[in-house]
Amino acid sequence: MPTPDCLYADESCLVLAKPAGLLAVPGRGPDKQDCLVARAQARWPDALTVHRLDMATSGLMVYGRGAAAQRTLSIAFAERRVDKRYVAIVAGLIAADAGEVDAPLVCDWPNRPRQMVCHERGKPSLTRWRVLSRDVAAGRTRVEVEPVTGRSHQLRLHLATIGHPMLGDDLYAPPELAAAAPRLLLHAARLAFPHPVTGERLEFERAPDF
Repeated sequence: MPTPDCLYADESCLVLAKPAGLLAVPGRGPDKQDCLVARAQARWPDALTVHRLDMATSGLMVYGRGAAAQRTLSIAFAERRVDKRYVAIVAGLIAADAGEVDAPLVCDWPNRPRQMVCHERGKPSLTRWRVLSRDVAAGRTRVEVEPVTGRSHQLRLHLATIGHPMLGDDLYAPPELAAAAPRLLLHAARLAFPHPVTGERLEFERAPDF
């Protein structure tokens, strides 16, 4: 089992880089036990999950070492004291330079794991985005996206909702755009949070490989 790429480690927390295509936590069945937290625990046995990334998404994750650190970090996430920024490449040329998507989300039960926008039953969901660059020739836009809330598939579905699905997204993009990249072009590029013991603000960045 490969050792995860570690950006930071002390006695209270870890920051690791998850590759695309690797589960964040174990799935159901013996073939889905290889995941980032299992790889982390092979080296740091007290590493505990605080948040998740979709299997198709790459990028930065923080783990608490021990239950107390995990709980403190989980509270920081719940209180929105954690800053997460993603980079994505989406189809089409986004006209505005920045904006937000405010659309409530709920699980699309007959089509799990897909989510859907639902104004009757959905949970409040807010995503902010800003354009980093536009590739006019290819007809695509590189964007930075910030999930103000943390719903499952929020970034993927919100960008698709405004007509700009992410390339390589096999859930929310039409087939030709899902096939336009070898992987989902979504990467957790920045993570900032208060240290679970000292409260010091820690900030980490890792650029995407796309």
